[in-house]
Amino acid sequence: MGKQPHLLVEEGDLADVALVPGDPGRVDRIASHCEDATTVAENREYKVVNATYEGTDLTICSTGIGAPSAAIAAEELHAVGVETLIRVGTTGALQHGIDIGDMIVATGAAKDEGTTKRYEDATVPAVPDYDVLTALVDAAEHNDEAVHVGPVATDDAFYAETEEYVTDWEAAGILAVEMEAAALFTLARRKGMRAGAICTVDGNLVKGTQKGETDAEELPEKAKDNVERAIAITLDAVTRL
Repeated sequence: MGKQPHLLVEEGDLADVALVPGDPGRVDRIASHCEDATTVAENREYKVVNATYEGTDLTICSTGIGAPSAAIAAEELHAVGVETLIRVGTTGALQHGIDIGDMIVATGAAKDEGTTKRYEDATVPAVPDYDVLTALVDAAEHNDEAVHVGPVATDDAFYAETEEYVTDWEAAGILAVEMEAAALFTLARRKGMRAGAICTVDGNLVKGTQKGETDAEELPEKAKDNVERAIAITLDAVTRL
């Protein structure tokens, strides 16, 4: 088997566990918490780095924005032997009691996107691996961090999240909306991998606060601070898996 066409990696290049943020810039941010970080490949929205955290080898690979590019990453990571995927991302809250900067660990993802429908029926659930979910929650408790634990929605159309959509999601008890988890959970299950997701809230659609609205940069200050804490939780979880 040669190199994968998008990630530009081959079998044996990567660790068993991969952290998969959407943003390529967050790859370096995660790597800064680790030792022996080495860039393996960089192409389009995909940046791949190997590193070590407290003696545990891991890979960090960006997925870009949305389910299609996340599915490509999951397919190619599986093809080269990666066994576990953990999304470390951002999300928009859908409940009044969730604030900017809070963290959410997903127990499932509504398939409000088109990618998973090419793999299976929409009635098949997109859920994380129990061990990964438990490791994330346990790591949060170990670090004295409060997290919201519950279902999220994965959506394709960032600019088409209408008031009707938001109202329906809120009424259903969906905690937040993001753009990759359903694809990662679905591909992982179908490929015999494990997957989980922890996301930092960067806006609240119910309250009308959007990403970047309260800050000149993309993320509000509290969200930026808690991205660091979410990274710390995730790295702790990796050592537990």
